[in-house]
Amino acid sequence: MFNAYQADYPPKNKKYDVAIVLGGFSGLNKRNNEISFGNSSDRLFQAIALYKKGIVSKILLSSGSANLVDTSAKEADLALAYLKLINIPDSAILIENKSRNTVENAEFSLALIKKHHPTAHILVITSAWHIPRAKLIFNKKSKEIDFYPTDFRGETEYSFGDYFIPNASALSGWDTLLKEWIGLLVDKIRS
Repeated sequence: MFNAYQADYPPKNKKYDVAIVLGGFSGLNKRNNEISFGNSSDRLFQAIALYKKGIVSKILLSSGSANLVDTSAKEADLALAYLKLINIPDSAILIENKSRNTVENAEFSLALIKKHHPTAHILVITSAWHIPRAKLIFNKKSKEIDFYPTDFRGETEYSFGDYFIPNASALSGWDTLLKEWIGLLVDKIRS
């Protein structure tokens, strides 16, 4: 199911002024008060690679805190500290640290880009399974955005036994897909 649902890569040889990295890839390690990377950390790592290859000029970190109680740790701020640690220059980084969900990612990030780079070519970087919903939300504001899939969940090759031997990890995949489909349905109803 993941392979059927996940998005493909954007056209090759295209360059972007800004890559918006959607949050949900990290959190705060309370033992050392630094970034702790999660399952979707490929979002940030792919953005760094695209920047280093010259495909994107700026990385916009879009994520505040999704925590309903303690909102002091902002994911974008943690990621900013990491980017500085690995010598990504300040001139290549934009920060949006107020958003709590994908709708706010689109609203706040696109407003920031419009203010500083109104004619920017934009690439949104997120998990491959999250792109259909992100595309629905971002395309309400602009149809001129490409999407870059990361941390694919579906396999590219299967062995004979994969079709017959049950795999408990498949259940967590269904959990991810079901939550994403419910979010997509809610966002379609809202629009």
